[in-house]
Amino acid sequence: MTKLFSIFLLVFLNCNLWAQDRLTGETFTTRSEILARNGMAATSQPLATQVAIDILKKGGSAMDAAIAANAMLGLVEPASCGIGGDIFAIVWDAKEEKLYGFNGSGRAPQSLTIEYFMEREIKYVPLYGPLPVSVPGCVDGWFALHQKFGKLPIKELLQPAINYGREGFPVSEVIAYEMDYGSEGMEDLPGFSATYLPNGRPPKKGEVFKNADLSNTYEMIAKGGRDAFYKGDIARTIDAYMKKHSGFLSYEDLASHTSNWVEPVSINYRGYDIWELPPNGQGTAALQMLNILEGYDIASMGFGSAAYLHVLTEAKKLAFEDRAKFYADPDFNKIPLDQLLSKEYAARRRELINPDKAASTYPAGDLEIETGNTTYLTVADKDGNMVSLIQSIYSEFASGMVPDGLGFVLQNRGQMFNVQDKNHANALEPGKRPFHTIIPAFITKDGKPFLSFGLMGGAVQPQGHTQIVVNLIDFGMNLQEAGDAPRMRHQGSSQPTGSVMSNGGTLNLESDFDYKTIRELRKKDHRISFSVGIYGGYQAIGVDLENKVYTGASESRKDGQAAGY
Repeated sequence: MTKLFSIFLLVFLNCNLWAQDRLTGETFTTRSEILARNGMAATSQPLATQVAIDILKKGGSAMDAAIAANAMLGLVEPASCGIGGDIFAIVWDAKEEKLYGFNGSGRAPQSLTIEYFMEREIKYVPLYGPLPVSVPGCVDGWFALHQKFGKLPIKELLQPAINYGREGFPVSEVIAYEMDYGSEGMEDLPGFSATYLPNGRPPKKGEVFKNADLSNTYEMIAKGGRDAFYKGDIARTIDAYMKKHSGFLSYEDLASHTSNWVEPVSINYRGYDIWELPPNGQGTAALQMLNILEGYDIASMGFGSAAYLHVLTEAKKLAFEDRAKFYADPDFNKIPLDQLLSKEYAARRRELINPDKAASTYPAGDLEIETGNTTYLTVADKDGNMVSLIQSIYSEFASGMVPDGLGFVLQNRGQMFNVQDKNHANALEPGKRPFHTIIPAFITKDGKPFLSFGLMGGAVQPQGHTQIVVNLIDFGMNLQEAGDAPRMRHQGSSQPTGSVMSNGGTLNLESDFDYKTIRELRKKDHRISFSVGIYGGYQAIGVDLENKVYTGASESRKDGQAAGY
């Protein structure tokens, strides 16, 4: 061995040690948890996190900071979120020691019916253009949440994003990738290029991007309130734009929009109460998965083992069959939530799992019934209030429809409707809310707050929530480790749109799983594929009530940051 090669080998080994090893914790962890006493914010973009911290330092509530951060994310992460989309939240009110649930999803246009698609033999609502556009619920959500939990004026909360929109901000790495990937094929959609493709292309990492149109829209909202969006010039602009481009969303649809306060639903998992929102969202699927998994000694299986990944995947398949059959707008359906979330039902479903073989299909439950892309953020304040908030326009750049001069894209959430079967729970109907993928989460223990968390990723979010809970409770990981740990996602099962997956689907694994595990999974008939950065965007804030300390985490798959003071 030559001296030069020996030096090269030493440098190579040392570089690997420096790049990967840590003095504490799991080897896959990218950083330590963030600790602070007075307040904490975790978002998917550092500028939004800093805006939230600034609001907290000014005396704003956790909700004030969450709204300010969400407005900022609509500017700096436009392929994933914005005021053209919907919003959901779970809020811990420290004074009342109570959890509140909020559903800010919009409804289908009154003039759009399932017959429109059937007569034209269109089997699925398209992803882009005017047809998938539903009423945006975000702005109404801001004002409803602020009225109950806010302190500072809305104008003060929107001002940071207004300033950044006019002055510009450097586009961060992952968001630059998402804007580039998401804008493919959008160039000719009306208004898109003028807003999101300066110089004829999406901005690259480090380039300064401006959106003065969005700043102007935010100013109109700050001055005119929620009615400026739903009954004022913004609504009239959207109405005229949609009529011009053969769309169905109208001024009347916007003017009649309302949000809903809802009761969060929960199950107890090994002494911890896990909270989600009820349908039309899919949070119930995470609770169903956890109920099934509670019947196994997950801790003894070990993280990343074939035994654990097998039962996790099968639990997902079972829950998602129920998701496709039962989850929809409760205003149009009777949903058997008590049965779906019962331990007895989970035990019956668990019996269907073969420990040695992956199922190609499972039946949905036989129960008695009366006739994507997203950003997640969480904030906690000095008074102990905590907000778990998720907001989305659905897929990257959503419908691609950008109303004239408003600076934001309209969501394509209506793409989730079933337009093949009038009797399906999620069949398109005028004024109906579509099945929704975005879900905030919260954990309490003995009636006290323990953790506010969530992540993005469309239909795979319940799988992510389940893995986070199991990582924390069964495998004893800390908040940062639980988010950085390699993840799986299973693609398959019936879908709320009416499409059917068969042959067992595909189990996607990130790169840190051992190949011995992969071999064992294949022996159980799992079809394996490999993915990079599966549904990143996890943020979390935990609370140590004894020491009065917040713990924050933001995983490594996106540009995010957790910070406190």
